[in-house]
Amino acid sequence: MGRVTSRHKVVRIDLDGEVSRTIDTIAGEEPLEIRVNGETFTVTMRTPGADVDLAHGLLRAEGVIARRDDVMSARFCSDLDTLNVLNLTVPGRDARTAVTSTRNLASLGGCGLCGTTAVDAIEAVVEQRPPEVLWEAAQIADALGELRSRQAVFDKTGGVHGAGLVPAGSSEVAIVREDIGRHNAVDKVLGSALVTGVETAGGLLVVSSRASFEIVQKAAVSGISVLACVSAPSSLAIEAADRLGVTLVAFARGRRMNVYTHPHRIPH
Repeated sequence: MGRVTSRHKVVRIDLDGEVSRTIDTIAGEEPLEIRVNGETFTVTMRTPGADVDLAHGLLRAEGVIARRDDVMSARFCSDLDTLNVLNLTVPGRDARTAVTSTRNLASLGGCGLCGTTAVDAIEAVVEQRPPEVLWEAAQIADALGELRSRQAVFDKTGGVHGAGLVPAGSSEVAIVREDIGRHNAVDKVLGSALVTGVETAGGLLVVSSRASFEIVQKAAVSGISVLACVSAPSSLAIEAADRLGVTLVAFARGRRMNVYTHPHRIPH
């Protein structure tokens, strides 16, 4: 799978058995520098692949773009040995126009940086609350099961997160992406939806990780109605989801799940 995975020698120790030498498949991790009109926006560690989707998803979540047509072009720097620098041409914008990024929040907090400041910054760019689309608990469980069954890189390495999107009115996961970073996996899914024209408003976003503030941010900006994560939520994720109108589901494992905000969207 190219740079997505690599093969490495490993000594395997079994305290109840024997020591053996074998070859292990490992998830790839390389830096990606994302530039906006030639200016560095951020550097993120990611699993190579779907980098254009990742960049679109990240820039949308950060308020730099709102639609596919905002990006005139996305090109890797061809004068480098590796495809680890991606420049997006966005007319009328620059790398400093991000208003929701946590790295820029210090300039917004006159009384100090806090969780409320972070949520306020997101509210400034969220155009409207997610649609009131209902999702059955069984649909959420099925979507998480399908996500797990389609995580090919995880099956090989055990070292990546997955994210998937079920559009409103559908019963199938339309887009699945994997990455060593849970935020990157979400950006790749939502960026792919932006690029290909798959509707995200009212949709169900499933993620094989804990529910963090940043993932709620990305879901809210894309109009996701229900965000379901396999592991625990953070306190700020719950606060953000509550204020931004996102139904947050966590500890979604098998046929059990906890609904922390806006439970009216999940009939029970």
